Amino acid sequence: MTSHHRRGPLSAVLASAFALCAGAAPAEPAPPYSDLLRQAQTSAPRLAEARADIARASGLARQAGARPNPTVSVEVENFSGSGPFSGSNLAETTGSVEQTLELGGKRQARLAAGRAEVEAAKLRATEVAAQFAYELATAYAGAEAADRRVQLASEALALAKDDARVASALVEAGREADLRRVQAQAGVQAAQANLAESRAVRATAFGTLTALAGVTTPITSIPHSLLATADREALVSSPDPLASPSYKAAQADREAAVRRIRVEQSRATPDLSVSVGLRRFQEDDSTAMVAGLSAPFPLFDRNRGNISAARAELSAAEARLEAARLDAQAEAGAGVARLGAVDSRLAAAREAERAADEAYRLTRIGYEGGKLALIELTNARRALADARGQTLDAALERLSAQAALARLQGRALFGDQP
Repeated sequence: MTSHHRRGPLSAVLASAFALCAGAAPAEPAPPYSDLLRQAQTSAPRLAEARADIARASGLARQAGARPNPTVSVEVENFSGSGPFSGSNLAETTGSVEQTLELGGKRQARLAAGRAEVEAAKLRATEVAAQFAYELATAYAGAEAADRRVQLASEALALAKDDARVASALVEAGREADLRRVQAQAGVQAAQANLAESRAVRATAFGTLTALAGVTTPITSIPHSLLATADREALVSSPDPLASPSYKAAQADREAAVRRIRVEQSRATPDLSVSVGLRRFQEDDSTAMVAGLSAPFPLFDRNRGNISAARAELSAAEARLEAARLDAQAEAGAGVARLGAVDSRLAAAREAERAADEAYRLTRIGYEGGKLALIELTNARRALADARGQTLDAALERLSAQAALARLQGRALFGDQP
């Protein structure tokens, strides 16, 4: 196993604890990646949050179209005073309805801003879905690779035990010193420790996949190889950076910021309140119509602070849009180059694994025939284990590169919808 797959003692302990907990609960194999992705649409908390953001924006957009409520009032004057006003004979009762009329295009500005916020929320959800599909693919492949590393570690342990058995037989036959048996047993112990560590890493990887997918039953095996599917996938062309979900979401955020400026500008225009009512005179039981107009005088508050803040938000949104464009362009170019390089690396790793396997076979024959030393057999076995690990690393890296390019195109791996 290569060194970058190792974890610290604390990680190993936590992973082992998770494995014990998972072993006590019902477990199930993972469905194919595309099926798990579809299942996660309803179970993954991250995607549920994105849907909630869309619902929130939609609710605010509906509220933006609401008009001000009318005000109904009843006033009684000239009663319960002194002198001629001591009773209610001279009372005047006025009932009126007041309606605020929004001026300056406030409602239209709010509606446009609400629609822009909904569109921005939808595109952000698309970006979240593409990122989630990428992370689920890498977690799925990571769990598969961790499972495969346990198998490789088990095979390495079996080889180490076979080598130790041969060494013991040679020692018993007097063809090797007893030191060789001790060295061979040390190799077995090292292989056992490597297997234990691989199992801890595997438990962590499957726990990560289970949590990311949002499923309640722990996933414990990968019967459908995503790495094998990725190996059959052809190299893809460079994606259009301006069509990436992150760039489109940044564009929508900028448009929403523009609309918010218009909302704040419209609020600087005073509204007009119109009232109409009926007044009743108790003294002679007569009535009269009353009407009125009122509007605030914009002497102190012209909403300048909010307008400045909205313009600053637009500047920030434009900066994020430019950053998203540059990032998407860089990721598109680097992604295709990375995929081509790792494809070559995978082919070389497979060839090196075949050579290491043949070298170990020949070294084993030479050692059993007494022509080669135990150290050469040990080195050949380690070289084979490293070569197998390198092949697995390259396959995992290739899938990660494929998933990254799919994310830039706003899709999941192999044409699946995120």
